[in-house]
Amino acid sequence: MTLNGWIQILAFCGIVVLLVKPLGGFMTRVFKGERTLLSPVMGPVERALYRLAGTSEREDQHWTTYAAGMLFFNLAGFLVLYLLMRLQDVLPLNPQGMAAVGPELAFNTSASFVTNTNWQNYGGESTMSYLTQMVGLTVQNFLSAATGIAIAVALIRGFARASAKSIGNVWVDMTRATLYVLLPLCIVLTLVYVALGVPQTLGSSIEATTLEGVQQTIAVGPVASQLAIKMLGTNGGGFFNANSAHPFENPDAIVNLIQMVSIFAIGAAMTNVFGRMVGNQRQGWAILSTMGVLFLAGVAICYWAEAAGNPLVHALGLQGGNMEGKEVRFGISLSALFAVITTAASCGAVNAMHGSFTALGGLIPLINMELGEIIVGGVGAGFYGILLFVVLAVFVAGLMVGRTPEYLGKKIEATEVKMAVLAILCLPAVMLIFTAIAVVLPSAVASVGNAGPHGFSEILYAYTSAAANNGSAFGGLSGNTPWYNITIGIAALIGRFMIIIPALAMAGSLVGKKTVAASAGTFPTDGPLFVGLLAGVILIVGGLTFFPALAVGPIVEHLAMLLGQTF
Repeated sequence: MTLNGWIQILAFCGIVVLLVKPLGGFMTRVFKGERTLLSPVMGPVERALYRLAGTSEREDQHWTTYAAGMLFFNLAGFLVLYLLMRLQDVLPLNPQGMAAVGPELAFNTSASFVTNTNWQNYGGESTMSYLTQMVGLTVQNFLSAATGIAIAVALIRGFARASAKSIGNVWVDMTRATLYVLLPLCIVLTLVYVALGVPQTLGSSIEATTLEGVQQTIAVGPVASQLAIKMLGTNGGGFFNANSAHPFENPDAIVNLIQMVSIFAIGAAMTNVFGRMVGNQRQGWAILSTMGVLFLAGVAICYWAEAAGNPLVHALGLQGGNMEGKEVRFGISLSALFAVITTAASCGAVNAMHGSFTALGGLIPLINMELGEIIVGGVGAGFYGILLFVVLAVFVAGLMVGRTPEYLGKKIEATEVKMAVLAILCLPAVMLIFTAIAVVLPSAVASVGNAGPHGFSEILYAYTSAAANNGSAFGGLSGNTPWYNITIGIAALIGRFMIIIPALAMAGSLVGKKTVAASAGTFPTDGPLFVGLLAGVILIVGGLTFFPALAVGPIVEHLAMLLGQTF
């Protein structure tokens, strides 16, 4: 590790923190329906969309209606994207003549992009037409991100409102998230990326002659626009197969920094939206502090492991950290930082190959996802995910002091605890059950590129990434098979909607409760003690659940490396 590396890491953290209040304040005004700088432009468009949908910003919904609208809208998006891929060979904007996508891969990709997972069992530049990339994948990048933001805002209203029956309007929340937050920021980011050298064109690929005199086809396309939303919306699906390690998607360190900040910007700002909407910004800062503690711990371990490298390589007289699978233009510090950011935020974009990390370096991305992507997390999704742990932490605190737990004046009772536990437990169930089946199924094991514990980690990482709606992968696994396409798609769907539905049910229960005044026995939830309790609950739940699987994967791989064995 170097001082320069830590300066870059701390500079990134400082930029994110500086964006929290202004972006959080703007988003709060948007979701409260207050006037903003964009209202003169977006207001007429917003009202026209409401008329088209047959709704109004004054029409609120019960949580069941809210959930049903969200589910049917996402189902429609799934079907449209599936048909686009299956028919892309006969549709326009296909200058390279891409063939229709097979049914299993189309199912996997549709499930992946609708759930904000963006797992890719294909090379984007060699499989998807421009129409599929823009109208299918990029549109779903916006809509899946808007869905996550809308659910988070609905759950916040559950805490902010008292003795009410409704949690908002799903069509209004998704429209505002798209029109006022995602779209304007992505337009600005697209222009910035183009100015910094990222391609944005509808022209066909470029034919070039190499120095050896060989003809080479260089893929280009509408890259910058997809790059903007894939980072800001924590989607992660790259235009190119190499994702943000590709020089067209990530030309230099400045673009790399903008991408990293984009991944965390909205997720971090959601904590401030929460604080403002419940009337106590300290509550938001406490949650962000918990996220920050867990994030910095992960960065420190991952950076240390990659900087230390492999002692077997050092024994050959080659000093330095582990640069395998990393871009020289980013180095070890920015590669480790990017890996922790993208797996903490359910983004899944990569600027280095996670499968080439050391055992402990690869352990941190795995743990980030296994904890439920709540360390900042996906836009909206990370925040409603950590609120589930907040409810659990408050319940534990109530047991310690022997009184009914409260949070923000709302009594946390059986319904809220049951919904939190249901949502938290569904992720490890999907991750571990599918992994257990795959490691004994011959057709699934045949796709594994490495033997021993690293091969096990490849399978565990795949299902962890899918269920956590991340989308990154250990590159040694060949996932484009019927088994992995179908099961990874199913894992992504369960990991998305089996969290959303309990979260909305919790919001519906909380919104009808009265707010009680704080008393001498109320456990404070805006200070360091609560930050420590919340972080401890998150780590204990994750540790107890996943330690056996991690022990036979990255942990034993690290011990084997120390004994002179690699896989």
